[in-house]
Amino acid sequence: MTSSPLPRRVALISVHTSPLAQPGTGDAGGMNVYVWQTAIRLARRGIEVEIFTRATSSSDAHSVAAAPGVTVRNVVAGPFEGLDKRDLPAQLCAFTTGVLRAEAAQAPGHYDVIHSHYWLSGQVGWLARDRWGVPLVHTAHTLAAVKNAALAEGDTAEPQLRVIGEQQVVGEADRLVANTETEAVELLSMYDADADRIDVVTPGADLECYTPGSSAEARSILGLDPDETIVTFVGRIQPLKAPDLLVSAIAPLIKDASASGRQLRLLIVGGPSGSGLQRPTALMDQVAELGISESVTFLPPQPSDRLVQVYRASDVVAVPSHSESFGLVAIEAQACGTPVIAANVGGLGVAVDDGRTGVLVNGHAVGDWTNALEKLLAQPDRLAELGRNARRHAERFSWEHTVDQLIESYRHAMHSFAAQSDAAHAEAEQAAAQGPGGPARVRRRWRRRRNRVTV
Repeated sequence: MTSSPLPRRVALISVHTSPLAQPGTGDAGGMNVYVWQTAIRLARRGIEVEIFTRATSSSDAHSVAAAPGVTVRNVVAGPFEGLDKRDLPAQLCAFTTGVLRAEAAQAPGHYDVIHSHYWLSGQVGWLARDRWGVPLVHTAHTLAAVKNAALAEGDTAEPQLRVIGEQQVVGEADRLVANTETEAVELLSMYDADADRIDVVTPGADLECYTPGSSAEARSILGLDPDETIVTFVGRIQPLKAPDLLVSAIAPLIKDASASGRQLRLLIVGGPSGSGLQRPTALMDQVAELGISESVTFLPPQPSDRLVQVYRASDVVAVPSHSESFGLVAIEAQACGTPVIAANVGGLGVAVDDGRTGVLVNGHAVGDWTNALEKLLAQPDRLAELGRNARRHAERFSWEHTVDQLIESYRHAMHSFAAQSDAAHAEAEQAAAQGPGGPARVRRRWRRRRNRVTV
């Protein structure tokens, strides 16, 4: 633990999606949950939080008191609607101007730490850090190099612009927050990050909201048959999340169940997002082509008080993603006592305890997923045991624990930044005493020290 005090006020930057948006719609997903849940818990610790995000409607108030101690600032940058996430780099100048103006209206030293989320926000945070003289902590949430290495069929590769932008932020951030040890290794191997500046901080779940409960009651609330076996997908409908794989894998099982007088249902909760917007009905079309429409239910994205009922109603939650930095859905489902079948990628190997709270599937071959699902669903006693273990496993991943770790990262960043600033000040004073050329030499040395990565 460092000797630095707690930060008084933290600026969270989330350019492309607001923490107030419904997860599962547009670009809103696990990152929204992360930003919101950590913000309200930081505020409960006495740390004021201001979240900067891009306004997406003319009706968005400039400033919203979203929770005690949490303010959301909607910055106007570009048209309110119709901007894809890939178009946002062109609006970073306007967004950064709005952020800097908000700080300029305050007394000097208003913020103690900047925490940026996703690479677009890191670009803004990098400039704000230098302007405000406070440290930058950055969480990538997803990495372009990782996504491109595991690209789903039909998905679009992340552009080189993003890869370069991420590399710049990795080089400039005072602390990098990785969700898992796996992500930390990816930062080291793919982005040449400084290992001494990486903190591994695992995300969590709202363990007060997501709790075990009556499956029969949950099914009644959602209008689902109490006697069916239900496999559920929760997430954005796009190739990266691989709901199409799950549909293909479960189709023969649905047909076999129907032929033998049993009932197996696939529940899909979410909306088209990202490259999935190019063909928003693709998943429904696939279901129809496979002849299983009567056994597949589509629900729109659900707020947390309804999502908990979705998890409770499910026998198994499936997370077949091609890439996941962590996998909040897996933790939320397990917190409700529901076992998970997930792809063995990224942070899902941490989120799911293979063989104890669920099953990890290596690869994305349809046959492998069909076999894994069939084996799991054929063992109701094992499913019940996995569910009992799941809640205990999920309790290791509370948002309170996440915030404990984040605060330590902030304190470390503040301590290191202050030490660097003191060293620079001392060097400048020494150089000034050496004559007219001294300050210029110090500035050149300091720039070289700050610019630790060359792109």
